[in-house]
Amino acid sequence: MTDAKWTARLCSQSQQREKDHRNPFQRDKARVLHSAAFRRLQAKTQVMSVGTSDFHRTRLTHSLEASQIGQGIVGQLQLKQAELAQFIGLDTPLIETLCLAHDIGHPPFGHGGEVALHYMMRHNGGFEGNGQTFRIVTQLEPYTAENGMNLCRRTLLGLIKYPVFISDIQPKHHFDNVDDFKQLKADLWHPPKGLFNTDKDMYDWVTAPFSESDRTLLSSLQVRNGMTKSQYKSVDCSVMELADDIAYGVHDLEDAITMGIIHQQLFDDEMAEPLQKIEHAWFAQDYKSLSNRLFSQHHYERKDAIGSLVNYLVTAIELQSVFGFEDPLLAYNAVMKPAAKNALDLFKRFVYRHVIKTPQIQRHEYRGQQVIMQLFEAFKSDPTRLLPNNTAMRWQQAGSLESKHRVLCDYLSGMTDAYAMRMYHALFLPE
Repeated sequence: MTDAKWTARLCSQSQQREKDHRNPFQRDKARVLHSAAFRRLQAKTQVMSVGTSDFHRTRLTHSLEASQIGQGIVGQLQLKQAELAQFIGLDTPLIETLCLAHDIGHPPFGHGGEVALHYMMRHNGGFEGNGQTFRIVTQLEPYTAENGMNLCRRTLLGLIKYPVFISDIQPKHHFDNVDDFKQLKADLWHPPKGLFNTDKDMYDWVTAPFSESDRTLLSSLQVRNGMTKSQYKSVDCSVMELADDIAYGVHDLEDAITMGIIHQQLFDDEMAEPLQKIEHAWFAQDYKSLSNRLFSQHHYERKDAIGSLVNYLVTAIELQSVFGFEDPLLAYNAVMKPAAKNALDLFKRFVYRHVIKTPQIQRHEYRGQQVIMQLFEAFKSDPTRLLPNNTAMRWQQAGSLESKHRVLCDYLSGMTDAYAMRMYHALFLPE
C-alpha cells in the first residue's frame, strides 16, 4: 500500500548513505530518537512534577511506553486482520515513530504551560501542543535548514491528530483579557485542538495526494458537548492515539498507586461496580484479583496486573471502515471494542479525578502557568535584549506581528520545566 507519494519528503536529500538498509520509516524513527526535541521530554512533566521522585513517568518514558504499546497493536492487527493490514500497509517502525514523537510539541509544566501559551497567543493564532508537534517536525528541529526533520509524508499525516485549524474553531471568549495573569482560569482557556495557520502550506503538501472530496471530509467539523472539534484522522494516527490512551489510562494509574496517591479502598469504592458491569467476563469474575494485584505490596504482582490490563485493551482493537473516504489511509481506523473502551474510559476518568485534578498537581500547573506567562511578557517587551542570539535573529527576520509572537512561543514551548524555572529566577528573583 505504501507507495512513493507517501514515502516522499518535502526536501529531496541527495546524499545516500552507503549500505543503509533501513526503510524510510526506520529512518524517520531514528530522526525522532536523535532529536533535541525528543531528548527534552525527559525533563517535561507528564502528570507528576519532574523531580517529585525518581520513579514516576516523564513525557519521555510515557512516549517510550506508548511506542511499545503501538508496536503491540500493530502486531495484533497483522495477526487478526492480515490481508487488511497488508493492504493498508501498517508498518511497525512508522507507528513507533508516531508514538515517540506525539508529545514533542507539549510545553513545560503540562497543561498549565499549554494554557499559558494559548492565552498569550490568543490574538496571534493560539497555541496547542499537537499543533506544535507538527511545527517542530516540519520546521523547527534542525535536521535540515528549513524543513525540520524532513519526515515522510505518511509519517507527517500520522502526526496530525486534529486536521483543522485553530482559527476556525477558537471560541470567541478566547480574545478576552484578564486584568492580572493570576486571575486566569485554566478551564476557560484550554486550547481548541488543531493546527496553526502559519503551517497551512505544509498541511496542504501532506494532504495533496488525497482527492478533493477526501480533503474536505478530513477537515470537516463536529460539535460535541458545546465544543467544535475535528472528526477524522488517518489510520496510522488512530493506532497512535489508542496507544497513547492506554499508556495514559493504565500506566499513569500505576504511578499514582506506587506513589500512594490512590489507595485500594478508594479504587474499589469507585471502580468495582462499573467495571463489573462491563460486558466482559474478565472484569466480572476477576475484579477482586485485579484489585488485589494492583495494590499488592509485591511490585511483581502489580506489574502482572498492569500487563494483564494492557494486554486486554490491546487485543480488543480492530480495523474498521470509515464511511465516505476513498483513500485506504482514511477509509479505515483502528477502533477499540465497546466493552474495552468503556473500561479504558473508566480508568482515564478515575486518573483525571484523583490524580490530575488534585490540588497538588493543579498547584504545580498553576505555578507553571504563571512562570510561562511572565516569561512571555518579558521577552515580548524587549526581545533583542533578552532572547538568545539565534532566537532574537529569528524574531527580527519574522515579518508580521503574528510571526514574531510565534517565534517567542516556539522558544518558550521548547523549554524543559527546569530551564523555564531557571530563566524565571534569572529574570525576576534576587540572588
